[in-house]
Amino acid sequence: MFAYFRGKLVSVLSEEAVVEVSGVAFRFLISATTNRQLPETGSEVLLFSHLYVREDTLQLYGFSREEERQLFRLLLLVSGVGPKLALAILSGMQVQDIHEAILANTPEPLYGITGVGKKTAARIILDLRDKLLKLSPVQGAVGPVSLQTNRLREDAVNALVTLGFSRITVQKAVVSILEQNTGLTVEEVVKSALVSIHNS
Repeated sequence: MFAYFRGKLVSVLSEEAVVEVSGVAFRFLISATTNRQLPETGSEVLLFSHLYVREDTLQLYGFSREEERQLFRLLLLVSGVGPKLALAILSGMQVQDIHEAILANTPEPLYGITGVGKKTAARIILDLRDKLLKLSPVQGAVGPVSLQTNRLREDAVNALVTLGFSRITVQKAVVSILEQNTGLTVEEVVKSALVSIHNS
């Protein structure tokens, strides 16, 4: 129904954003990934939108990129995955990493996300692998560079988990660091993540 909303970013919380468009304020539920990409409040923002409609629910979801909205909609097609879990998945991993896990049939990266157990991860891969293969090669490609990044992320996450941190906490920290930096070693990612976790 709505392709996107462009307006002034009025307020931002960890899981929601309010955007004013022509004097009307719209509340969007957002992922941690979109949250990190939002501008300062008061700035103009564009959010790709999805309107979720049920008998007792009418809720807008907002995404900074079209690829994230597309994956959100695909996740909603999976049995047992609702919008809350779909947002948690998008918060816990980058879109490209989720694509890679599905296409490479490696569910392990999904296990650390709250609400995603082995059965749900297997179902996501089973239901979405063929659908992702039909997308453009750019979105679905699993090349050596991206696979290397995926392994780096998993090694860093596993190292931090052994230190006693929860997987979902360290996943978010590691994803954020890798979004902002390239060419890091596992040790550098772990050190940066420890600083980020202690400062949060």
